[in-house]
Amino acid sequence: MIAVSIVALVAATPALAQTAQDKTVFDTSATDASGSDAADDAVVVTASRSGSGTEVRDLPASVAVLSAEQMEQRQTRLVSDILRDVPGVAVNRSIGGLTDVRIRGSEANHVLVLIDGIEASDPYQGQYDFGTLIADDGARVEVLRGQQSSLYGSDAIGGVIQYITPTGAENQGLSARVEGGSFRTAAGAARFGGVSGNIDYALSGTLYRTDGTPTDREGTRDIGYTGIGASAKVNWTPSDVLKLTGVGRYSYTDALSNDSAFSGPRFGFIVDTPGTHFKNKAYYGLVRAALSLADGRWNTSLTGQVADTTRTGYSAFGIDYGDKGQRYKASFESSLAFGTDAFRSKLTGAVDYEREQFRNTAVSPFAFSGRKSTENWGFVGQYEGTIADALVIGGSVRHDQNDRFADVTTYRVQAGYRLPFGLRARGAYGTGVKNPGYFELFAFADGRYIGNPNLKPEKSKGWEAGLDQEFAGGKATIGATYFDSKLQDEIFTTFPGPTFVATPANRTTRSQQRGVEVFASARPVEQLRFDLAYTYLNARENGTVELRRPKHIGSFNTTVFSLDKRFSSTLSVRYNGRQDDNAFIDPSFVPVRVSLQEYVLVNLNGEYRLSDRFSVFGRVENLFNERYEEVFSFATPGRGAYGGVKARF
Repeated sequence: MIAVSIVALVAATPALAQTAQDKTVFDTSATDASGSDAADDAVVVTASRSGSGTEVRDLPASVAVLSAEQMEQRQTRLVSDILRDVPGVAVNRSIGGLTDVRIRGSEANHVLVLIDGIEASDPYQGQYDFGTLIADDGARVEVLRGQQSSLYGSDAIGGVIQYITPTGAENQGLSARVEGGSFRTAAGAARFGGVSGNIDYALSGTLYRTDGTPTDREGTRDIGYTGIGASAKVNWTPSDVLKLTGVGRYSYTDALSNDSAFSGPRFGFIVDTPGTHFKNKAYYGLVRAALSLADGRWNTSLTGQVADTTRTGYSAFGIDYGDKGQRYKASFESSLAFGTDAFRSKLTGAVDYEREQFRNTAVSPFAFSGRKSTENWGFVGQYEGTIADALVIGGSVRHDQNDRFADVTTYRVQAGYRLPFGLRARGAYGTGVKNPGYFELFAFADGRYIGNPNLKPEKSKGWEAGLDQEFAGGKATIGATYFDSKLQDEIFTTFPGPTFVATPANRTTRSQQRGVEVFASARPVEQLRFDLAYTYLNARENGTVELRRPKHIGSFNTTVFSLDKRFSSTLSVRYNGRQDDNAFIDPSFVPVRVSLQEYVLVNLNGEYRLSDRFSVFGRVENLFNERYEEVFSFATPGRGAYGGVKARF
């Protein structure tokens, strides 16, 4: 395979002399991030409602930035893969089903997901399926951990993940990538960006197609997948004080799937189910007008956005289920920066209006077939202050008025202090809220599940404290954070007799998630960098260990360059500890708790630059052919090798 030969070539070839031009093209010094957590010179936009970026050195919250360089070096194709390298983040991928991402032991629907500022979760499912997000060229990811409802409202109990594609000014020219490999996989990406006068523009597209492998432990039916993504981003700056932005995005997934057996000796296990598949379509759009006055100290913006999602499941006999949801959102934000060099302040106010609606598209005499909607007004105030470039303080408060659920107020306070020798101490306390999703409220599956329209929102409160230490003038950084959160009115699935049909309910007891996040990163010389992340998690609901929350998660990534940076090779090692899951292997549908084995995934890749414009690359995923399950009974792919070519003009 080409992947094997390229990796071998990179490992065996001696370093060549470095040229000035090579250094310019291949300089991967961490302008966005160094390691699993962000470097001090990184700027993040997710941590503030001001509309402008915040330097990490002025941000006491726990944040990780996965830069475009890191995504490229690790040859990321599905964004969920690189999220495994972030402290506090756990990923559960069920091929042919949803890919869940959890932060600090929260549920997958407790994580707010933004794509270029657009709220991207499925209004019906109440969460975002990361299995549909294919990495674009030049994209970066920001992961803000901890309760953030005071900025964003519902869904941000565990944190916020924002996926950001570059503008035309940030990444100019034409780039393209094609590859192929194991399991009849073919993938590609193309991007064109540029600047013309006062307009910058970017167009990108991605394709990922694979025949896949069986998800039935004993099966032969390959579960294939086709994913398509397309996006456009335009910025028009008609004057020095006014900027207009437009973003459009389309996502399409067509994937085979398998069902659980409902009879026979393999009851409750995933089995080959010919004819079963699903299609997922999503359209996203955003328009934004930003006005900057008073020499950039007073910034005001007005934003409108929409998300339109459709998911349809098919069996061998036709449509099995389907739903369609829309989200319309408008935001007004105004921010004023004031003070002196010794004491800088920023005060922000924001108003959000959001309307979500959904309907079932599958015809059923039992399922609700009308249209339901929810409206919410959110009012936000935020303060950010920096004293003597050492002490950073901040706070935010939000009041939400909802026409379906009780009004709620959430808040967050945070502070950090940097000592002269590079040690930074930080801490935060915050509250969060998560409204029930439409699936939990109104979904119906005959004999298996029925929604509960009387559910209450979940509420969370928690605190964190951390230390970060720089070494060798910023060439190395280590850090650790302790977090402790409590969840009230947690929504869980119960199986009341005598029918034992699954239905959601609110717990009367509190759940707790606490643990430690550790990261280390270093760039001792230009030809070497490594990043390490580890998370210890103790998550319990009603005294019992929560499902799909491994106690130990860790990752190690190292990239080696030749002197001229024509050659590079990256080794990724990702560890996922033992975790519990539910198995519905009892004909009464009452779940049986099972333990999923720990596993280690090792990826090795390499890239060789043929010229200024062309390079070849290859990688081996799951190098040691680890057999593992992330969700009970869902078999996963073994070793795979891939190779391809990239071009940039």
